[in-house]
Parts: sequence; C-alpha cells; structure tokens
Amino acid sequence: MGDDSEWMKLPVDQKCEHKLWKARLSGYEEALKIFQKIKDEKSPEWSKFLGLIKKLVTDSNAVVQLKGLEAALVYVENAHVAGKTTGEVVSGVVSKVFNQPKAKAKELGIEICLMYIEIEKGEAVQEELLKGLDNKNPKIVVACIETLRKALSEFGSKIILLKPIIKVLPKLFESREKAVRDEAKLIAVEIYRWIRDALRPPLQNINSVQLKELEEEWVKLPTGAPKPSRFLRSQQELEAKLEQQQSAGGDAEGGGDDGDEVPQIDAYELLEAVEILSKLPKDFYDKIEAKKWQERKEALEAVEVLVKNPKLEAGDYADLVKALKKVVGKDTNVMLVALAAKCLTGLAVGLRKKFGQYAGHVVPTILEKFKEKKPQVVQALQEAIDAIFLTTTLQNISEDVLAVMDNKNPTIKQQTSLFIARSFRHCTASTLPKSLLKPFCAALLKHINDSAPEVRDAAFEALGTALKVVGEKAVNPFLADVDKLKLDKIKECSEKVELVHGKKAGLAADKKESKPVPGRTATSGAAGDKDTKDISAPKPGPLKKAPTTKAGGPPKKGKPAAPGSTGSAGTKNKKGPETKEIVEPELSIEVCEEKASAVLPATCIQLLDSSNWKERLACMEEFQKAVELMDRTEMPCQALVRMLAKKPGWKETNFQVMQMKLHIVALIAQKGNFSKTSAQIVLDGLVDKIGDVKCGNNAKEAMTAIAEACMLPWTAEQVMSMAFSQKNPKNQSETLNWLSNAIKEFGFSGLNVKAFISNVKTALAATNPAVRTSAITLLGVMYLYVGPSLRMFFEDEKPALLSQIDAEFEKMQGQSPPAPTRGISKHSISGTDEGEDGDEPDEVGTDVVDLLPRTEISDKITSELVSKISDKNWKIRKEGLDEVAGIINEAKFIQPNIGELPTALKGRLNDSNKILVQQTLNILQQLAVAMGPNIKQHVKNLGIPIITVLGDSKNNVRAAALATVNAWAEQTGMKEWLEGEDLSEELKKENPFLRQELLGWLAEKLPTLRSTPTDLILCVPHLYSCLEDRNGDVRKKAQDALPFFMMHLGYEKMAKATGKLKPTSKDQVLAMLEKAKANMPAKPAASAKASSKPMGGSAPAKFQPSSAPVEDSVSSTVEPKPDPKKAKALGVSSKVKSAQGKKVPSKTSLKEDEDKSGPIFIVVPNGKEQRMKDEKGLKVLKWNFTTPRDEYIEQLKTQMSSCVAKWLQDEMFHSDFQHHNKALAVMVDHLESEKEGVIGCLDLILKWLTLRFFDTNTSVLMKALEYLKLLFTLLSEEEYHLTENEASSFIPYLILKVGEPKDVIRKDVRAILNRMCLVYPASKMFPFIMEGTKSKNSKQRAECLEELGCLVESYGMNVCQPTPGKALKEIAIHIGDRDNAVRNAALNTIVTVYNVHGDQVFKLIGTLSEKDMSMLEERIKRSAKRPSAAPVKQVEEKPPRTQSINSNANMLRKGPAEDMSSKLNQARSMSGHPEAAQIVRREFQLDLDEIENDNGTVRCEMPELVQHKLDDIFEPVLIPEPKIRAVSPHFDDMHSNTASTINFIISQVASGDINTSIQALTQLFQIESLAREASTGVLKDLMHGLITLMLDSRIEDLEEGQQVIRSVNLLVVKVLEKSDQTNILSLGQVNGDRNYLYSLCLWRMVRLLPDTINSINLDRILLDIHIFMKVFPKEKLKQCKSEFPIRTLKTLLHTLCKLKGPKILDHLTMIDNKNESELEAHLCRMMKHSMDQTGSKSDKETEKGASRIDEKSSKAKVNDFLAEIFKKIGSKENTKEGLAELYEYKKKYSDADIEPFLKNSSQFFQSYVERGLRVIEMEREGKGRIPASTGISPQTEVSCMPAPTSTVSSIGNTNGEEVGPSVYLERLKILRQRCGLDNTKQDERPPLTSLLSKPAVPPVASSTDMLHSKLSQLRESREQHQHSDLDSNQTHSSGSVTTSSSSTANIDDLKKRLERIKSSRK
Repeated sequence: MGDDSEWMKLPVDQKCEHKLWKARLSGYEEALKIFQKIKDEKSPEWSKFLGLIKKLVTDSNAVVQLKGLEAALVYVENAHVAGKTTGEVVSGVVSKVFNQPKAKAKELGIEICLMYIEIEKGEAVQEELLKGLDNKNPKIVVACIETLRKALSEFGSKIILLKPIIKVLPKLFESREKAVRDEAKLIAVEIYRWIRDALRPPLQNINSVQLKELEEEWVKLPTGAPKPSRFLRSQQELEAKLEQQQSAGGDAEGGGDDGDEVPQIDAYELLEAVEILSKLPKDFYDKIEAKKWQERKEALEAVEVLVKNPKLEAGDYADLVKALKKVVGKDTNVMLVALAAKCLTGLAVGLRKKFGQYAGHVVPTILEKFKEKKPQVVQALQEAIDAIFLTTTLQNISEDVLAVMDNKNPTIKQQTSLFIARSFRHCTASTLPKSLLKPFCAALLKHINDSAPEVRDAAFEALGTALKVVGEKAVNPFLADVDKLKLDKIKECSEKVELVHGKKAGLAADKKESKPVPGRTATSGAAGDKDTKDISAPKPGPLKKAPTTKAGGPPKKGKPAAPGSTGSAGTKNKKGPETKEIVEPELSIEVCEEKASAVLPATCIQLLDSSNWKERLACMEEFQKAVELMDRTEMPCQALVRMLAKKPGWKETNFQVMQMKLHIVALIAQKGNFSKTSAQIVLDGLVDKIGDVKCGNNAKEAMTAIAEACMLPWTAEQVMSMAFSQKNPKNQSETLNWLSNAIKEFGFSGLNVKAFISNVKTALAATNPAVRTSAITLLGVMYLYVGPSLRMFFEDEKPALLSQIDAEFEKMQGQSPPAPTRGISKHSISGTDEGEDGDEPDEVGTDVVDLLPRTEISDKITSELVSKISDKNWKIRKEGLDEVAGIINEAKFIQPNIGELPTALKGRLNDSNKILVQQTLNILQQLAVAMGPNIKQHVKNLGIPIITVLGDSKNNVRAAALATVNAWAEQTGMKEWLEGEDLSEELKKENPFLRQELLGWLAEKLPTLRSTPTDLILCVPHLYSCLEDRNGDVRKKAQDALPFFMMHLGYEKMAKATGKLKPTSKDQVLAMLEKAKANMPAKPAASAKASSKPMGGSAPAKFQPSSAPVEDSVSSTVEPKPDPKKAKALGVSSKVKSAQGKKVPSKTSLKEDEDKSGPIFIVVPNGKEQRMKDEKGLKVLKWNFTTPRDEYIEQLKTQMSSCVAKWLQDEMFHSDFQHHNKALAVMVDHLESEKEGVIGCLDLILKWLTLRFFDTNTSVLMKALEYLKLLFTLLSEEEYHLTENEASSFIPYLILKVGEPKDVIRKDVRAILNRMCLVYPASKMFPFIMEGTKSKNSKQRAECLEELGCLVESYGMNVCQPTPGKALKEIAIHIGDRDNAVRNAALNTIVTVYNVHGDQVFKLIGTLSEKDMSMLEERIKRSAKRPSAAPVKQVEEKPPRTQSINSNANMLRKGPAEDMSSKLNQARSMSGHPEAAQIVRREFQLDLDEIENDNGTVRCEMPELVQHKLDDIFEPVLIPEPKIRAVSPHFDDMHSNTASTINFIISQVASGDINTSIQALTQLFQIESLAREASTGVLKDLMHGLITLMLDSRIEDLEEGQQVIRSVNLLVVKVLEKSDQTNILSLGQVNGDRNYLYSLCLWRMVRLLPDTINSINLDRILLDIHIFMKVFPKEKLKQCKSEFPIRTLKTLLHTLCKLKGPKILDHLTMIDNKNESELEAHLCRMMKHSMDQTGSKSDKETEKGASRIDEKSSKAKVNDFLAEIFKKIGSKENTKEGLAELYEYKKKYSDADIEPFLKNSSQFFQSYVERGLRVIEMEREGKGRIPASTGISPQTEVSCMPAPTSTVSSIGNTNGEEVGPSVYLERLKILRQRCGLDNTKQDERPPLTSLLSKPAVPPVASSTDMLHSKLSQLRESREQHQHSDLDSNQTHSSGSVTTSSSSTANIDDLKKRLERIKSSRK
C-alpha cells in the first residue's frame, strides 16, 4: 500500500510519467479532466502538457494507452498549441497505436490524426501516415491507409494531398497482405471520387484483375462533385456557407464552387519514376572520397546527370546523400560544393517528399555552408535548401534551422533568415501554427537587433512574411516588446511579400479579421489583465481600433461562443449575437463613466473608491436609491456595473459594502435591459463571492437576476466555467448549489447537458467533499429532467462515487420536476410530460431527450467500414465490428442516420462465427440505447433479423439476442414489431428454439400493452401449430402465451381461427382456448401509459420473467440502461398491478403464478417405473458421466417437466447459483408436506443433486447436502428402500464429494452415507465405496477406506462384497499408498476387521510386502492398548448386528492379555477417563489400571453369559475373609523393606485372578501408613475403578460374582477408613454433585469424623466445599431429582461445625475473597443456629440435615433418639439391635412419625427396614419365619452399594424381591452397550428410561478430566517429595476440584495452590 499512497500524492505530470501503470492511468484520467475543463483554447495551461502528449499515445500498457488516447484527442481538439506536437504524436500513433489489437485504440488514433488535420496539420499527419505505409506490420499499414481514406473522404482533396498517396498506390496493390490490398482498393475508389480520370495513368501498371475491379467500383460512384464534410478551423466559414446553400437549395452557387474543389493534378504524378541508384557508377563511393578533386568532380557529374530525371524512384538514398553532404560540408573546392548542392537539389526535386527523410541530415550542413561568400555557391545552396524544404515540413527542420540561427557568422544568419522567409511563403496558416511560429519569431527578434544590417533586413523580411501568412493576430503576441519603428518595418515588408499560394494581402486581412474573437484573451493576457491597460497599452493592430468594429465579426463556427471569452476580467469583446435578447457593444471605461455620471449623483461616483468604508457604504446606498428610481429605458446597465466593478470592485473588503454592491447588481439586472456584455463584467465577481459566508446569498440573488435577464443556459455556462477555472472549493460547491436551485426555478429548457457534465465530472473528482456533494445534488436535479440516460455520462466514474450518484437518483425516482417559476420558459417540460397520452407515448418527454446532444455518425460509417464488416476474413469482420462499437460508444447518443450500417450488421447476424454474432448483438443493443426511440425506423430491417437469431442452437447467443430484442423494444414500443407479417413469418419457422424464445418474449410483452395492431392475428395459426409442436418446451410456451393473445384478440377471433385446423387438433386447441379464457388477464388500465412502451425506468424488474436462464439474463442487461423518457416507469408497473388486482404475471398465466403456493412435486402414477424402463431399454441416456454434458441436463429437464412445478424447474435449471439455493430452500420447506411427491420424483431429485455436486459454488453444495440429510432421514422414517437405479445414479457422485478439501462437506457426506445405510443395504453400498477408493484424490481414498471400516464395524464381515477376502485384499493394497492419511485409513480399517474377526484377518488379506505387514502388525498391537470409543457410537447408531458374528468374535478374542486390555480401556474411557493412562505415571496409578483391566475383561472368558442365573442373588452369603496370609508370605517384611513388599503386592494387583488382585489391594489399605500415602488423584481413580466394577452387572453373572461384590465393598470401606482423610474427603467433593454412591461414601466419612477431625486438613476440605458450592450453587442442586447431594453437604458441614465450633471459621484461609463465599455465609448461619439451640448438639442430629433444625427442643430429643436407632440399623454390627429398638419404639409410640427418616433414604433401605420390622413382628408373635436378609448386608448399602438405591425408587415397589433381577439386568444392558457389547435379549427387556432415574456414572467426571494435566503436575511433585513428612503431604497434596468445563476460576485456583505448594517445599 505504501507505493500506492506515494504516487497518489504526486502531481498530474509526474503521475503521467510514473513507472507504475496505475499511476499513469490515474494521471491520464486527471489530465483528461483538466483538458475538458480548460475552456480557453489559448490558455497557458495547455503548454504545460505539450511534452506529455506523445507519452499519452505511446504508453506501453494497452489500458492506460486507451485513456491516454482519449486525453490526447481532447487536447488536440482544444489546445491552440497542439499543432506543435503533430509530428511526434502522429508518429507515435502510427507506430504504437495502429498495431494495437483493440479497435477502440485504433479508432481513437484515427480520430487524433483527423483532428490534427482539422487544426491545419494535414501535411505532417499525412507524412507520418505515409511513413506508416512503409511499416513492416500490415496492421499499421492498413490503419494508415484507412486514416488517409477517412481524411480524404472528410476533408477533401484540397487538404489531403493526393499525389503522395497515388504514388504509393501501385505498391500497395502489390502487397502480400490481402487486408492491405483491400484497403488500397477502397482508397483508390475514394481518390477517384475526387480527381476522377487523373487517377487512371498512375494505376495503369497494376494487376489487370485489380484494375478491372476498380473500374467496376468507379462506375458505381455518383457523378456529382464531392464536397468535404469536415473543415479546417480556418475554413469554417466555408462550412457555414455550405450549410446556407443546402438550406436555400442553391445548387447553382454550389456549381460555381465545384471548379475550386477539384485540384489540378501535378504532371509529376503521371511521370514514371526512374530508378537511379543501380545506375550509379560502381566506383562512385570510392571516387567521391578520392584525393584528386577531378575524380570527385567526375563522380558528382555522373550523379548530376542521373538526378536530372524529374521523377526518381524511391530507394535508399542514404549513402548517396551522406556522400553529397560530406562534399558540401567538408570539400575545400567550392565548385564541387556547388555541384554537390545541385545534385542534392536534383534529388530533392526528383524525390520530392521522399527526400524528406534525409532533409534533417542535410539542412544543417547546407545552412552552415552559407558562410561561403561566392555567389554561385550561395545560389546553388539556396536552390538546394529550397528544394529540400519542399520535401519536408518546416516543423521537421525547424530545430536544425533554429540551431543555426545562433551562429556567429552574419552571412549564415542572413541566409538562414532569408531561407525562413522563403519557407514561410510556402506555408499556410495551418502549416505555420503558433507552436512553430513562436520559436522562429523569438529567434528572428534577436536578429532584428543584430549589428549587421543584412541580418536585420533578412529577419524583417522573414517576420513580414510570417505576418502575411498567418495574420497579425497570430504574430502579435510574439511582437509585444518590439518598438514601433521595427514594427512598422515588419509591416512594410509584409506588404511587399508575394505568397507562393497567390494569397493577396486583402485576403490575409480578411482572414485575420475573421479569426475567432477568443484570441483576444491571449492577447490581453500578454500585456496584463487590468482593464485600464487594455486601452492604454500601445498594443498593435486591432486593439487600437475601436472595439465596436469587431463586434459584428462573424463568430467562430464550431466553437460555442460562451466558453471563449471567460479569460480575464470581463472586458472582452462580446460574442456575435446568439439570441434575440439585448445586444450591447462593449463600452470603454471613459464612455461608461460619462454615462454613469449622467444618472448617478456626482458624490456617488467620487466616493466609489474612497478609502473610508463608511463613505463607500454611503455611496452604495445612494447608488441603490438612484437605481431604484431609474426607468428601464434610461438605465445604462453596462455603465452602472462597470462603476461597481471599478476599484476596489469585487475586491471590496467590507462585507456591508459588498452586500449592497451585490444587491445593486441584482436590482440592475431586474430593472434594466441587462445584456450579456454587462453580465460578463460582473459574473466573475459574483462567482468569487458566492462562497462568502456573509455575501454568498446576495451573490446568488444577483446571479438569479442575471439568469432571468440573460437566460439561464447562458448564465449557467458562464458561471460554471468561471467557478471551475478558479480553485476555491467553497465557491465551486456554492455555484453548483445555486445551479441546482436555478434549474428548479427556471426549468431545464435550453440547458446544454453535455456542457455541464464536464464541469460536474471535474467537481466529482474534487478533493473537497462539499464540492462532490453539491455536484451529486445537481445531478439529482438534472436527473428529474433528463432521466436515467444521465447516468450514461458517469459510467466510468469510480464505483464508490457511482453508488452515491445512484443513491441520489434513487431519491429522485418517481418525483416529477417542479413547474418553472422564473424565466420566460417557452415550453414547460413537465407539462408535456404529463399531458400526452394515447398510443404514441414517444411524444412524452421528447424535449428532455432532445436536450441530449446526438452525434451524427453517418460520416464515420464509411463504405470501407461497411466492406470491412462483410470481409471474408473473420478477423477483419471483427475489426469492423469493433470499430462500429467504438464509434457508438464514443458518440453516446447518436442521430438515426447510420448510413449503410444496418445492411452490414444484418449480414453479421447470421455469421458463421458465433462470437461475431454475439458481438453484433451487443452492438445492436448499444445502438438501441444510443439512438433512443428513433431506432423505430430500423425495426423492420434490423429488429426482425435479431428475432431470427433467437433460433440459434447456442444458449448464450439466444440469451444475447433476447437481451437485444428487449433493449430495442424498450426504446421502440411493441407496435412496430407487431405490425406486418414479419413476426408471424418468424413464428412460422419450425425451429423449436426460435419458437419457444419468441413465444416466451411475446408472453412477457403482450400483457403490458393496451392495444396491439390487428396484424397480431397473423401469428395465431402458427401459435396453434406451436401448441402441437414436438418439443415440449415450445408447447409449454405456446400454452403460456395463449391467454395474452386472447387478451388482445378476444376469444371469438381465436376460436374462429381454429377453423383451418384438423379436426383432432381443433378439439385440443379449443380445449386449451377454454382453459386460457379462464386465465385471461384484464388489459392494463389506460393510466398506465403502457401501450406500446412496456417497460422503462425500473419496470423491467417488475416484468422480469422467471422462466429460463436466458430471459433472466436479459432483464439484467436491459435494466441498467433505461430510456430517459421513462422516468416514471415505476408508475407503469404499479398501476398495471392495481388494475389487474394481481401481480403482473411474470411470463405465463396468472394461474401459474399462484401455483407457487401449490405442490412442487406432481405425483405421476408409475412415472418413476416408466423412467426406469426407458433407461433400461436405452431409450434415454444412462445417468453415467465424468462431468455432466448438456444432453444429460436437457434430458433431466424434460423428465422433470411433467412432475416438477414449472417455476421450481426454472429455478433449478437457472444459470445463476442463487436460484439453485432458492430451489433447495423451497424443496426443504416442502419435504415434510409432500412426502409422496418427493418419493415419486426421488430419482429425478437425486439426479439433479448430482448435477449440483459438479457446481463450483460451495453454498449450493452445502445446501444440497443439508437437503440430502433431511431427505434420507425422511426416507428411513418412511421405510423406503432406494432402487438400484436411484442408487447407481447417485451414490458414485456423492462419493466424489467425500474427497472435498473442506472439512464440513466431508463430514456432511459421511453423515449422508451413514443415513443411506438405513434405506439401502450396506452390503450394496460397499462396492460403491470400494470404487471410491480407486480415486486419484487421496482425501477421497482415505475417507472411503474409513467409511468401509465403519461399515464392517457396524454390520460385520458380511458387508464385504463380493467376498471378504477380495474386499480385504483391495483394502490392504492401500497400506502401501504414498499418502499418509490413506495408509492410516487402510490400516485402521483392517484393524477394525481384526477387532471383529481376530487373526483370521491375516488369511483374508493374503500376502503383503514385509514393510506393509510390519506396519499392520504394529498398528494391531497399538490398537489393542489404545482406548477407542468409536465402536460404541456405531453400535448406538446402527443396532442391526448379527449375533453369530458377535459370539464368534468373542470366541476369537480369548487372546493375549493386551488384547483384553483394550476392552477394559474402552470401559474406562466410557466412564470418562480417556487421558488417565497417559497422565498418571505413579506405580499405584498403574496398578489401578490393571485392576480395572482384570475386572473389566473377566466376562470375556465366560461365553455362557447369555443364560443369567439370578436366583443366587436372594441367597444369604457370608462375607468372605480376605486371605492375606495365604497370598503374601512376605507380609512380615512389610515394615522392614517397604520397597520389595510394595513391588510384590503390585505384581499381585496385576494378577489375572480377580481374588488375588482384590486381596493385594486390601493388603495395601490394611497398613495405614501405606494407605495414607495415596494421593487424591490416585484415590479418585481407585474409587472410580472400584465403583465402576461394582456397578458392572456382568460381575453378577460370574459364579462367585456376589463374593466379588462383597469383597469390593469391603475394600471400599477399608479405603475410606484407612486412607488419608483429607484426600478422601476431597474426593467426595469431586464427585459428590449427582452421584448417590459418592454421597453414601461421604456419609460414611461423616461417621468417622469425630475420630479423625484432628488429623484432617480442614482448610483444604473447606476450600473444596467452597469450590463445589461455587460450581453447584444451591439453585442448581435443588434442581436435582434427588435431595441427597444437598443433604449430604449440609450434614457434612453440620458435623464439622459441631466438632469444631466457632473455630471452624478460622479454617477458611485457603479461600480467596471469603466475603463472596457462600460457604462462609452458610457456616455463619449454622453457628448462629447452634448458639440459639437449647438442646445438646449430639451426633444424632447430624443425620437429619439442616432442614429440621428449627423445631422445638422436645421434638428434637425424640428425633435424636430416632436418629440414633437408624444409625444402629445402618451399622453392620448393630443392625439387628437397631431394628429391634425401632420395633419397640413404634410399639410404644404408635403415632410416632418415622417417615421423615425413611423418606430420604433409598427404596432398598426402606424396604429393608420394613422387612426387618415384619420379621421381628413375626418372630415376636410366632407367625413362622421369613428369610432375614436378601443376601446383601445393610452395611453394603450404607458404605457403597448404590444399585438398588438408584433404581427401585422409580418403580415404586416396596418389595425387594421383585426389584433385584430387573434392576441388575437393566444395568447390565447399559454397561454392555457402553462397552460395545451386544445385548442379545434386548427385545425382552423393559425400556431403559423406566428403570433408571439417574445415570450410574458421575457426569461431572468428564469436566474434571479437563483438569487432569494440572493434577498430574501436582502428583509428580508429590512423587518427588515422598520422603517429606506426612503432615505436609496432607496439607499440600492437591485435591481434585469439582468444576464444570466453564469454570476457569477453578483452574486459576489450582495454579495458585500449585504455586503455594512449590513455595512451601522450598
């Protein structure tokens, strides 16, 4: 960006020469704007850019060059100095532009050349062009000839010298390039037109065939004398005369001029050129160098003889000239110098212009040689240089000549001046432009002061000659400083001069008199701009004459009068009269003073320039009174405003005086006869003050008054040019604002739109935002009058600016311009706008359209261009078309006369090259916009052929044709099209494309018309034949068009027209007519003015067809360029709408429009079956391709037409992807509601979606996949099965998309493939996916392999098609793939098969290379260790799995231990610890893994699992004693050698025997010192493992299952009792949120608290509770289904409070910001309560929780008693005693309520208590015995066992016996499902939800896992410090923190704690 901003800051000239093309482009654009802005052709601004012009045309970048050419053209046209650049620019154009491929560039190049000719530079241009003819590039030659031809055709043979052209003609005819020969032929014809038979002799020797062709062409030429159509600037009176002649029809006069027109052909032309170079003596070059002068003389004489031939053949004379030059310059023998000079003369005369190229070399030498005094030498040299001058131009040799002018030798100076004088005589005003005159005058002026008289005289002669040739006006600026004597001398000389061209002195005088007045600005500029100086300075010539004489001089033609005279302060001459208003000569200041003093008080005039502002103010007041009292006829306006302008004039510093002054100007303008002369005196001052804060309004008032007096158009133009010639942005913006209001007040008539546009463009480019805003506002106002066509002028503005302009236009849309309130407007535009209606709306707003200047381009449509367009070579045809496009583009708006263009373009409409057809259509579209309504006259000869193109087979050509037809119809209305038989003839052609497009177009246009020509009936028979066309689309379009034909023709006429049809057809058509009658729309209301102008402005949007892509593209092309006359188009559409009461139909009947609400899929009975039959019978193409070809799309379209709503089909097959998105959205909406339709069209929908897979647009693809997901879900719900046809035409294309680079898409495709398995057998999917693995796309291969793995995993080996062996071999090939992802996918797939099939895999995959096999084995090993949750997901998603495979797999899996470990790890990962294995490195932790392993996989060795033996559950079982001694003989060593013992026990923990490992763990926890070593993390994992094990219902199925559970239970109790109390309590917090079981463990801990309170780290436990409460606030806990967690928490806190008392509050040290802690608040409340309580706070109370604290103390005692009993029941030792006590208590207090104690306990506990009470009751009452226990001790329940608790409650059954088995079965089912095992008797089981009220696995586990990495760091730090004392371990070891994933605060806490631990360790 740095670079960018750098160049953007540079000034224009530096930008133009910048090396960055963008910078140059910007520079050229700015230059162009500057050129357009400079109104004065003599402005000094022009000279600044002189050096740039060549650069503009020769830029190396084509785009930049184009802009440069535009700028150069404007420069040449407007700058008086442009002529100086002729040679270099034209040569640049020739070499760098004419070889460009862009026609626009060439066109501009030609225009520039022609413009140079117009500014009197014909010779130089022609010379360069003729040089171009020698270029090697034929393109350049062709363009040069073409330019010469155009120049001749436009300017005539007087300006364009024919001789040199005729000279090269024979050579051109011999060119090898056909294009050059053709072009030569054209120019020969053009030359013949001008000189007739004089052309024959020079062409006699050309090829006879060519000559014959020419003769034929010549005969065709009209006999009348040709006249130039374009004139030089100096000839522009002639143009005026010609125009008068034409208007008067004065042919006689014209006849007189004719003689003049045809120039006399020089005999030279007719001479045969002689070739002399070959005739030179062979030793010439040696001789000429010889030392002897005689030999040199011989050589020269030989040359002299040869050059006497009057006409020499062109050749390379360079060496000869060089030799002669050497003699002239260096030879010491003056005779030889003279001789050599003669030879040069002969060469120059014989070669003429051909010698020009050597002139530059020779001229300086000859001029230098003038130092020779010998008369014969001087004479020879003079002759030589004069002859040479004629071969070149003064321009070309000027530099050489000027260089010699500074020579010290007076003779050289004299002879050079004389040569210049002679040269000037040969010049004309055109060939001696100011650019050339200026340096010569400067040099000659030095000479007139020379000391040598002969030098002075020569200089006077030269200046006099110049004066004679170009007139005083041109020379005077250069003579400003010459004194009177010398000036007179110059004049004297000029009178004596005889010009070569026979121009008399008088003529020169006339000429200078008639020179355009604007010249004065430069003159006065030279002397200074002050008014007084104008008069007093001793200036030459005309200035001294009374200026009045000049007022009548004819104004310069072709230049508008206004812009010229705005140069200085307003004293300029008035322009020739333009309007009828007051004409007033410009008065001198003396006259003005005289007139003013006659009407103003004397004091007033005296005080005008007083230095005291008060006096000036008083003077103004008097002035104002005087003006107010003056009579209109007496008021000398000019004199008065001159007085006001008198010093200090507009430079007045006091604002009050200034305001008065401006007010007076307004008064004078209103009250007096105010002329433009007066206006010009003040306008400059007004513009200067318009931006003034205080005086601005007065200035505007004055301007408005002047505008009223002098007409707004003139005033506006003056004001604008003045505002933009100064730099004050405030003035510029205020001027624009004034103009905006003025236009509203005065109306728009007479304003020159184009003139403003260049100023507005300048304003838009201004840096000041206020100026831009004002410009945009002005454009808005202009838009009201001009309409949308105004935008065309600004299409090349920057997009940001354009959008602002558009926004402004938008605001104005629909507004009508206000009626003018000021000015005498001759015709009110807005009036006519509204007034007219009727059938010719063309009249509406014609005024506005006519305001846009239309260019006449017929002269550019030359016969040569026409022949180019019809050339045989398509490239030349293209060139011709490019030229035409360029011409139209350049002209913007054109006149209807376009010569032979229509016939030429018509021919191109059926060009064999479709690109040219499209180009022609684009040109015709351009033409319509450019020509406007006048294009009507071309409808028949050009419009109808466009309609023929609608039958083209290429879609894009048809689209372009339709766009063109619409563009035309928009301008012409429909009447012209419908008249006559042309349209019916088109419809008659049996071309399906033509018919459907044409009918579609008519269906769109007819409804908008109020009336149609009667010829419409001619189309009806053809319309009927279209109704029965073979092509479905044609029939459809014909049906759509019927109602609209009927709308105009009536049912009767149409029914009558069926008479000629066959009976069968007639019935069908009549039926359709009946149908159409029902749908026939009403005609649009008259007010809509839509008769023959259907759409304009923004109407196209309303009628936009929704049919085919073609039509849509049309509306977009038509829209941006609406017709200026239809600014109220919005009205049209809205009125049409209201008239019909419905939306205007898009393109078909209204019914169809309403159909959008109907079904989108039409159910066609047996449609799908029929389509399948057709495909099988090969009646249609089989849906099989690599990329969809057009015929597939067409076929699908046809098949869909019968079963998909038309409007949807149009959306589906639209060329724009956004329409596809719309279609998909509609399909999604209708999916549920139209199931039948969707299934009926499923094959077509899927095929259409496959086409979308080939689109590049991601949004469509995403939407399509979204739809597919919904579709397959629907199909599986409907239990639909895909047919083979549907699958084979869809799945392969879907699989292509699985290799998309975007992740989202691949994911979606995989999801769709998964869903498809529900509607299409997986085994059939397999081969398709297998095919996908052969793709070149590695992503696709990888994804397909993964998908295969998933299929095998979900559906077993049976899916592998054709056989598992073959499939696996295919898959195994990919193990060696070069892409890593593919290798991995292949390996994973085979591992998946291994997991299902075991070692059998190796047999199936056959032999693999060693490398591949080792990779596979390694992967199988790794996978055995790695937890994988995937299969579970698969099982859940895809239940259908065969039992046989599973049982088979289980048999196979009796593999090594590492295999089993994968199952276990799976189980672990299920319960939320995927990372545990990697993170925890301690030995203990590893042991846990192993334990879990063993526990998890034991069931694998029990294949007879299927039979559940559940009776054991009800048998009472003894609690087993752990056999510690038996297992551990070394137990005694425990304390002496801890390490070895631990190692031994660890080895036992890892044992495969479950009993051994449980005993080993129990041993570890028997020893308190060892047990306390376990950290929170370890304990967490251990407890987790143990609980998972207890919950695993598979255990019960083991023979000793119950024993295992009891042992584990016991182990849990041991762990709780023996391990570090702080750690275990912390653990409780971690998992205590939802899990009942953990809560029970906490209750157990609470019971132990009284004994352990002193050993625990209370601070840490309270921190954990705090964190727990923070993550699970009360509200959250209350939402839980069970109250258990909250009760547990309260009980724990209560117990702690009770044991610690108020001191507990001192243990909150680890909690940051305690004040916010809910825990502190809770503890405080408790303390308060406990202080208030009267009763003792015994242990009993803790059981009840906080809820009953507020009861009375007596009740509290009872409760305490009951609590004690329940506690006994809960303990295993006293359970019987407790039950007995409870029984006694109930008996004693029959009304005692024990419900509260039971209510919150588990169902199992409740039933246990009730059963116990019943048993006691029976025992006491002797009613027989009942089993005392269900086989699970109550202890189990209290300490750990959650199963019954969590489930029985939901069954609501108090009887334990009924509960047990189903609960366990259910749990078994859940766990099996989690571990990826099959539930064989699944169907017989009750639903999961009814059995479970809460999950068995703590949900919090997963969130705590996120903290594992933190915890592992802490654990490691623990390991490092095992030697440190126990206490510090307890205090600082980290506890897991209960948290949710969102709780970042907790992670911070952890970090802080870690820091604390570290610092304390140090």
